[in-house]
Amino acid sequence: MLKVFLLIVVGLAGDPEHGATFHKWGTQLAESSARLGVPPERLTYLVDAPADGDKHVTGKSTREEIGKAFDNIARQAKADDVVFVTLIGFGTSQGGDAKFNLPGPDMTPMDFDTQLKKLPTKQIVFVNTASASGPFVEGLSGPGRTIVTATRNGAETYATVFGGYFIDALTSDAADADKNKRITVLEAFTYAKNEVARAYERQGTLSTEHALLDDNGDKEGTQDPSAATAKDGKVASIVALGSTEASDLPADPKLRALVVERQDLERQIETLRLLKEQMEPAKYSSELERLATALARKTQEIRQAGGK
Repeated sequence: MLKVFLLIVVGLAGDPEHGATFHKWGTQLAESSARLGVPPERLTYLVDAPADGDKHVTGKSTREEIGKAFDNIARQAKADDVVFVTLIGFGTSQGGDAKFNLPGPDMTPMDFDTQLKKLPTKQIVFVNTASASGPFVEGLSGPGRTIVTATRNGAETYATVFGGYFIDALTSDAADADKNKRITVLEAFTYAKNEVARAYERQGTLSTEHALLDDNGDKEGTQDPSAATAKDGKVASIVALGSTEASDLPADPKLRALVVERQDLERQIETLRLLKEQMEPAKYSSELERLATALARKTQEIRQAGGK
């Protein structure tokens, strides 16, 4: 039986506000892992600063611990299994030298390539949701590898919002285009890309991130992959992390709709904070106040409807 191994790495955040958002994304994916078919023994969750109460966290996101995580997966995984790696945080690129920022030494595409080569699996999904992540496509592209990056190059260095929407897609049924209760990498990518575009449109700013997907090993990512027409997308349309059959949302239709609306408002606030540097201060403050008020009202509606 095919098994999925999941490695989540939350790197350096730069400031507490970004850190809280990145940890929330990582925890959201970790908490959904069992429902998606990844039991605790096949989940590795590394963060920059482990804290009391992080029940899913298994260690610190240092270069050494990441290497140990890959060693552990390599010992357990078989050829027909799938290894799913997700990086959350900040990335940098200078002179074409891209890095994912970690406590201690950062890691380059070459460093991660060394780790991926340890794995015996025929299928690897590597998702880098950080800024300046585009060069990871060229650095990691190869047979049996599906590579996703939040940006198309190393020059897109602002904080990215792609990761939150990609994880939303994996952990809910919102991205399930064919309604088969399985979210493929292609479905998650397409959903997140579209939501990122809407997020920038809402704030009236030019998008500073353009996600790429490569699954044919040619070292060139595609912004619009497709299983039928694009050069990339065929493998990604098949590979999935797990099933969304079970849901954490309330069974009551009215309450369920209210909770989904609240989740959307929460994601909008996260996105707004990540885009803060690109907005005029007055506009940012006004939009934050509007969303916070809407969130408070929605929470009150949920409580009145009998929810938590």
